Amino acid sequence: MRAPHHSAENGFSSCGRSAENGFTPLRRSAENGFTLVELMVSLLIFGILAAGGVMLLSFSVGAQASAKTRLDDIATIRRLGSALTGDLAQAVPRTTRSLSGDRTPAFRGTSGAGVEPLMAFVRAGWSNGAGASRPSLQKVEYRLDGDRLERVAYPMLDGGEAQAGAVVLEGVRSIRMRYRKDGEWLDVWAESQPELLPSAVEMVIDRGDGAPIRQVFVAGSGYRQ
Repeated sequence: MRAPHHSAENGFSSCGRSAENGFTPLRRSAENGFTLVELMVSLLIFGILAAGGVMLLSFSVGAQASAKTRLDDIATIRRLGSALTGDLAQAVPRTTRSLSGDRTPAFRGTSGAGVEPLMAFVRAGWSNGAGASRPSLQKVEYRLDGDRLERVAYPMLDGGEAQAGAVVLEGVRSIRMRYRKDGEWLDVWAESQPELLPSAVEMVIDRGDGAPIRQVFVAGSGYRQ
């Protein structure tokens, strides 16, 4: 006995039965696209991912900029240390005369609290690539002008005017100097013997953005020992 045949015309197809029972065919959902709720959820997830990516990128750029600033600052401190090491290591016990003709000692050093130069001395090893008629000795000073530490050189040892200062460090709040003699530290170098040099020099730099920077340099004959 043949089973009865139900055609789509009589409304008994599988799609018709699914619709009658409250179910939507998959093919119909694919044809109609996403619902509004599905679209909003998708946009919300995309927004969260995009916001996280932007925050991560911003953090990475900020960290890179901070690292570059710090590395540049460290390089500046190292250049200052190299300049001071080269100058103080070649300090010589040579007295000079000021512009007015007064005799000045071979080494002068203050505590760094006043307006006077931090240090003034004569160093050897002044290169003379142009072959100018001058000695290999050079009179130099280190001064604190506002928040800038400058190195000032003189074209002549006796009676010459200072040249324009070269900035070796910026952003300085204060500097404290000390000078080593016979195992003790002195705040001011004012010796009765004009040719006497300290054995070492201490410089403590406060820039207001962290711990003070302390550097110690051996001077003159102390370096050779």
